[in-house]
Amino acid sequence: MAKPNAKQPVTYTQLFINNEWVPAVSGKKFATINPASGEKIADIAEADKVDVEKAVAAAKKAFARGSAWRSLDASARGNLLNKLADLIIKNVDELASLESIDNGKPFKEAYGEVYGCAAFLRYYAGWTDKIHGSTIPADGNSFTLTRKEPIGVVGQITPWNYPMIMIGVKLGPALAAGCTIVLKPAEQTPLTALRVASLAKEAGFPPGVLNVVPGFGPTAGAAISEHADVAKVAFTGSTEVGHIIMQAAGKTNLKRVTLELGGKSPFVIFNDADLDEAVKVAHDNLFQNAGQTCCAPTRVFVQSGIYDEFVKKSTALAKERKVGDAFEPNVQTGPQIDTESFEKILGLIESGKKQGAKLQTGGSRLGKVGFFVQPTVFSDVTDDMRIAKEEIFGPVQPIFKFETLEEVIQRANNTNYGLAAGVYTKNIETALEFSKAIESGVVWVNQWGALGPQAPFGGYKESGIGREMGEEALSNYLEVKTISIKLPSNH
Repeated sequence: MAKPNAKQPVTYTQLFINNEWVPAVSGKKFATINPASGEKIADIAEADKVDVEKAVAAAKKAFARGSAWRSLDASARGNLLNKLADLIIKNVDELASLESIDNGKPFKEAYGEVYGCAAFLRYYAGWTDKIHGSTIPADGNSFTLTRKEPIGVVGQITPWNYPMIMIGVKLGPALAAGCTIVLKPAEQTPLTALRVASLAKEAGFPPGVLNVVPGFGPTAGAAISEHADVAKVAFTGSTEVGHIIMQAAGKTNLKRVTLELGGKSPFVIFNDADLDEAVKVAHDNLFQNAGQTCCAPTRVFVQSGIYDEFVKKSTALAKERKVGDAFEPNVQTGPQIDTESFEKILGLIESGKKQGAKLQTGGSRLGKVGFFVQPTVFSDVTDDMRIAKEEIFGPVQPIFKFETLEEVIQRANNTNYGLAAGVYTKNIETALEFSKAIESGVVWVNQWGALGPQAPFGGYKESGIGREMGEEALSNYLEVKTISIKLPSNH
């Protein structure tokens, strides 16, 4: 049974380098803030370039030929991942409480996220001894084979919206492949990453395999992206920062980069859809996590025959949604993560009003303490409005009207994003045609948000490069080596 603790003590506040807790070389710290109250939770050691250099050196040593980590059998890496997953579940109440305090999301959601993190680690634990090359019938007197090898030291930069899930998504494939890691959690939510680091040490991971360096993007994040001994960077966050990381990789050692970035995902609902179900699915997935989800259905296109009823029902649901502190009973939506995000969302809401969208409900700050925004619904949204084009990352549902399949495909694709899309219809031909035509890394039919460890996830266009989750994620952390051996004959 879950035991939420709104006053969960914070034990781990220093950097985790080479299996040791150390202060930042500069001695600097930064405050992590509870977004429900605006109050400081704890002071966290602030990593800078010199700290990242220490962490990379530890990771490089741990990856060296003959090290304890490199000497492990592949199955032993799997055992360590499973042990870490076990420890995460053992400490689920603490981790979920820390996440709710640090991120603001309802405790029930945070609790499920901790289990999700463990599920990712277990999935990749099963892959450790199944990563193998192949033999190739090459021409001539050669025996040719491929070998898949870990790429080396990897930098991982995670976002604040799903801190625990991102730990599983990032650590799982990298550790399964045999890499070593320097992880920078988002400065808004460092608490769970530091606690997981302590559990990795408890699980038995050798020194230097996992290093956690909380800090800011322009300093710690940039140092990771620019470091010559980092062979690969995995980043989840904004498209703007994704551009910066790509540039840093190009200017330095051409390190491999995978990016899971922003989205403005279309959800297309046809006249023949199950209306009540579509309304609820659109509502739940938009307002989940206070709208702070990269693949949320933030452009809801509804065919004209059911448009008015869809707007009416969506507005009613938004009005009923309970917003509040993570530990209050029956809360469905928490606060926005920080002042910057809060003010951006309110600014975009004002732009919607000024540009002619019809405000059905919400549209303002909720309360006077913390970063809460009312669940907001706009109808009569047109494609040229800011709320139609920009990623709001908040509890704002813009609803558009359309007439035909071809029209909505064109409009849905008219964006620089391409992370996710969805369609609701009872016509299989319509569903298949839309799924084929949409420029998106994920398409959901008569559902939304079906994600798990087994299926790849990533975006088209400026929503990212590469895929995370599933078998495909392993390739991000592996080099393919071809070995060709001369033989006496080709018989």
